[in-house]
Amino acid sequence: MKQESPQQLLGVVGWSGSGKTTLLEYLVRELAGGGLRVNVIKHSHHDVTLEPPHKDSARMRMAGAAEVMLASPFRVAVVRELRGAPEPALAEQIAHLSPSDLTLVEGYKWEPMPKLEVHRPALGQPALYPDDAHIVAVASDTPRPPGLRAELAWLDLNAPAEVLAWLRARISAGAA
Repeated sequence: MKQESPQQLLGVVGWSGSGKTTLLEYLVRELAGGGLRVNVIKHSHHDVTLEPPHKDSARMRMAGAAEVMLASPFRVAVVRELRGAPEPALAEQIAHLSPSDLTLVEGYKWEPMPKLEVHRPALGQPALYPDDAHIVAVASDTPRPPGLRAELAWLDLNAPAEVLAWLRARISAGAA
């Protein structure tokens, strides 16, 4: 189903091991539990296997099908083989989603969209927010450093309800 109108979008970025997936799982559970329709796009740099090679859908894909749809009363999955074609842009991926109140995007840190950075200095990786004006908030396990741009929200990663409250306010304002 194609998107009928632009939806609210928020990227969640950060280094591997920072806690992005754990935070996203909490946010999705709370927002969906509160009645919002939430879509998630997860980018991976790895080859992803979605079904065991011996299953019918995988066999059809390996036989050369361009797309395989696996449909059941519980879920529908479409697997599209790129077969050397370039990876589709994020906008094209979003266009394949059903309408929602919010789409959360894990990864795609290079895309120009509003982003929440999950940053744990103990990982030894540099923060992304100093070099990315699209980062509108940072969820961290350290206090806010002095001298940050005033519009950059600094949230306590160890208090996910604080991050949720910030996100709900953005959704209500139409800013996510």
